[in-house]
Amino acid sequence: MSAGQEDFRRFMEEREAAARAYVEGDAAPLAELIAERQPASFFPPGGGRVEGAPEVAVRYTRDARAFGGGETHFEILHLAASGDLAWWVGLQHAKAKLGDAPWRPMSLRITELFRHENGGWKLVHRHADALADEPHNKV
Repeated sequence: MSAGQEDFRRFMEEREAAARAYVEGDAAPLAELIAERQPASFFPPGGGRVEGAPEVAVRYTRDARAFGGGETHFEILHLAASGDLAWWVGLQHAKAKLGDAPWRPMSLRITELFRHENGGWKLVHRHADALADEPHNKV
């Protein structure tokens, strides 16, 4: 395994900790990990898209406020890093409370792309959508 790939694997522990804080309603740890320069984008689970580093940062902060607590973990299927780019794909499993709604299990399909900038890995793109074959994700 290359040094860059090992560095990215270690970084993913920080990324997962930021996801845990996010479902508790705290976007601050994720804010430290998101890209500050272009390009940056987000394809949220409910559809649509957000483009631009400032716009993505605002959206993540706003969306985190919707959570009233929870827990989450990543099931990483594949990850790689080469040079200044890295990515992972897999599943994000969570049990979360959105607003006043009851606790709800969620499983999302995730693809995240990262760029090395300002001395660390920064989230450039996130695509998240419901894992359709999970009974609790059926609409």
